[in-house]
Amino acid sequence: MALFNYTDEEILGKVVAVDTASVILIVNNVDVLRKMQVNRLVALRSSRAGQHLIGMINKIIRKSIDIVDEIENNETPALMTENNSVKITLIGTFFDRLLVNENVFRRTLETVPEIDACCFPIEGERLTTFMRAISFQSGTEVQSLSLGNYTLDEEATAYLDANKFFQKHAVIVGSTGSGKSWTTARLLEQISELPNSNAILFDLHGEYTPLSGDGIKHFKIAGPNDLGTAATIENGILFFPYWLLSYEDMMSMLVDRSDQNAPNQSMVLSRTVIDAKKSFLEAKGETDILTNFTIDSPVPYSLDAVLTEVKRLDSEMVPGARAGTEKQGDFHGKLSRFIARLENKISDKRLAFIMNPPTEVNDMEWLNKLVNLLLSGRDNQDDKKGGVKIIDFSEVPSDILPLVVGRIASLVFSVQQWTEKKDRHPVALLCDEAHLYIPNDGNPSGLTGSSQRYFERIAKEGRKYGVGLVVISQRPSEVNKTILSQCNNFVALRLSNAEDQNVIKRLLPDNLGGFTELLPVLDTGEALVVGDSSLLPSRIRIAEPNNKPNSGTIDFWDEWKNCPKDNVLAKAVKSWRMQSTVE
Repeated sequence: MALFNYTDEEILGKVVAVDTASVILIVNNVDVLRKMQVNRLVALRSSRAGQHLIGMINKIIRKSIDIVDEIENNETPALMTENNSVKITLIGTFFDRLLVNENVFRRTLETVPEIDACCFPIEGERLTTFMRAISFQSGTEVQSLSLGNYTLDEEATAYLDANKFFQKHAVIVGSTGSGKSWTTARLLEQISELPNSNAILFDLHGEYTPLSGDGIKHFKIAGPNDLGTAATIENGILFFPYWLLSYEDMMSMLVDRSDQNAPNQSMVLSRTVIDAKKSFLEAKGETDILTNFTIDSPVPYSLDAVLTEVKRLDSEMVPGARAGTEKQGDFHGKLSRFIARLENKISDKRLAFIMNPPTEVNDMEWLNKLVNLLLSGRDNQDDKKGGVKIIDFSEVPSDILPLVVGRIASLVFSVQQWTEKKDRHPVALLCDEAHLYIPNDGNPSGLTGSSQRYFERIAKEGRKYGVGLVVISQRPSEVNKTILSQCNNFVALRLSNAEDQNVIKRLLPDNLGGFTELLPVLDTGEALVVGDSSLLPSRIRIAEPNNKPNSGTIDFWDEWKNCPKDNVLAKAVKSWRMQSTVE
């Protein structure tokens, strides 16, 4: 049965002007005009049978016009009439039947309304039926991705096309306290329920520790307090050894480019690292790798051997021109600052997870273990758990945070790139607080520059290799514009800052500009969802996750009325001194 089977009594008005993606409606009945609301849905009769064009009310105008009517005695009193108009943005076509399916919605405009075409409301039972019809086009209720219910009709669940959501990358943005972490938790819980899910969340502040379930595993980048024998992958402690860093990353960490000897230091670093990797491969009998490896190949090597060789070159004396004499070598005294920086990094306990990892980490098989842990789908793991991996970066020093997050993302992309197409298992990277490591910097350099390059490549090429990106931030204006421009799905919660609002507006289609005016007035937990994964640009109330993240805003006044907590400050000071959380 056709959903939009209207009678003439239900007409809102008639079309008087048509543009490419919008129409102007004349509404003669003032009572009807009063009931119309911005952002409500309407149906317009198409020139083709069995079709209706779906639109969203963008603007309502009630305009009075003065006219003069000649009457007896040459009096000319002013009379009032009205020209009430409504601007409607066209967003798609609804088919009573399309091939073998009934009630099908498509984000396409094969036709536009004719002049005098009738417009009808979509409300009440029709709205509920319409919302459910478009929701279930993405699949069954059990298999589809749902963030919550439509604000227009809270009885109708809002389903998204999960394939397009991750294929085309996504953005989740919202000011502090808008429900951004709540939304992310809701998304993660649904991913974790799939039998072979595969997603990694970069948790910068430990907010998502409360999330639990068979499909979720928690890991932590090792801090100074995690350097004992129990600090293993099996126990959820991750190291990211120096030999996984690229040459450019090592340069950024160890070489001061303003130093006049920087070229010499770079040359020596390259030469000694290659020699150290070669020695390791020869000792292990890895002849195949030995033939083809490069300085960026993820091959373990001895950092002590590199330091010893650099020290030797810095103090090297070579035979002079005359017999029995010596002169300073080519690098004599030119590597002192490099040596000091390297020794400082090695001795810094905050960087132990990179510069001084446990012995077993410097083994060829350790990388296989790390990759299996990060990139295996839930069903491919021995315990059949952990499709969602939440990595806690809360103890990583802020100055090298971009480097660590970027290199893990690069590792994921590289493994996917070198996996045969038929064997690739897709993985999604959820980047919480993305503005901290992929900032909007026009001239990126150093450690932040490396991170930006890695994520830009994933944004541009990730779809081909099965790597999806979900950018999560409270300040979209501070996130890399190139990466945002590659995202085709937007979940925008309340944004109070004008710059942040403008970023989202510029990324959306022009005909939805009015829709984004809602951004500063959305309620907590409400979001505008627009993009390839959503058949309709929708206002959605996010459903409550089973486990809430530790990101709730502290109630100052209520806390000030409570009894004091004992010894918490002493514990905080001890954690600060140890650079690690004290239990």
